[in-house]
Amino acid sequence: MKFARLGPVGSEVPVAIDTDGAVLDLRGLTTDITGAFLASEPGPAALVRQAREAGDLPVLDGAEGHDAERHGDEGLGDEGHRAGRLRRGAPVARPGKVVCIGLNYRDHAAETGAEIPTEPIVFMKDPMTVIGPDDQVLIPRGSTKTDWEIELAVVIGRTARYCATDEDAAACIAGYAIANDVSERAFQLERGEQWDKGKSCETFNPLGPWLVTPDEVDPAAIPLLLTVNGERRQDGTTADMVFRPAEIVRYLSQFMVLYPGDVISTGTPAGVALAGHAPYLRPGDVVELTADGLGSQRQTVGAA
Repeated sequence: MKFARLGPVGSEVPVAIDTDGAVLDLRGLTTDITGAFLASEPGPAALVRQAREAGDLPVLDGAEGHDAERHGDEGLGDEGHRAGRLRRGAPVARPGKVVCIGLNYRDHAAETGAEIPTEPIVFMKDPMTVIGPDDQVLIPRGSTKTDWEIELAVVIGRTARYCATDEDAAACIAGYAIANDVSERAFQLERGEQWDKGKSCETFNPLGPWLVTPDEVDPAAIPLLLTVNGERRQDGTTADMVFRPAEIVRYLSQFMVLYPGDVISTGTPAGVALAGHAPYLRPGDVVELTADGLGSQRQTVGAA
């Protein structure tokens, strides 16, 4: 099952997209896709199916086509699927925290000249950076090196505290989504080497469009594609990860408590501007991301 939030900023409607493509209005079950909803028993997908069988979940007006997926190059740049449709918000409302993993792809570590980590590299990102998958990304004032990073995001559905095994950690995962871990490299690496500064500028975390439950996607080998102005920049796969999602959740739970609704960005494959093979983002650029089974994003870049 897929969960999403549709509508204007601050007035998003929580919806579920079932396997038959129906876009169901969840306001009879919850006010929003929050941590409390994700942690509900017997689980949000089960609650939705029970309510649907009882006839308690209407189809959301104006949401036709929001179940459509795009795959491969033919999807990127095609705006027809959005014509006359509701804005797509981030699929999780108000994450408590956003935890990020650095250098978690072998090819990305190689392109930046870094050694492959022996333990996950952990940094935090301001949760207020989270925006919808098609919302505008703003280049911050004074920026010279704003970069892109397509990532697999993990959303927590159960409290993870000192998980003993990867299996225990996997049981705490509510689902997966696409994240664009937008980064200002000069702020990150040249201003005291404090990564959070280069990661926490406003609009620096487009998320979504969907939160896809684990039964519908296998995170082991998801193709990840990102283009800028129609030119391919990143073309990787989660199979190149150093640390897998469940392993990351288990590891993090030894150092912090992960709560329902928290988001973990699990790293990016090769192809970032930092590697020196492409220019950094400028106002007017268009960034498009797609991941099989997780949908697509499209952002136009503006100036703060």
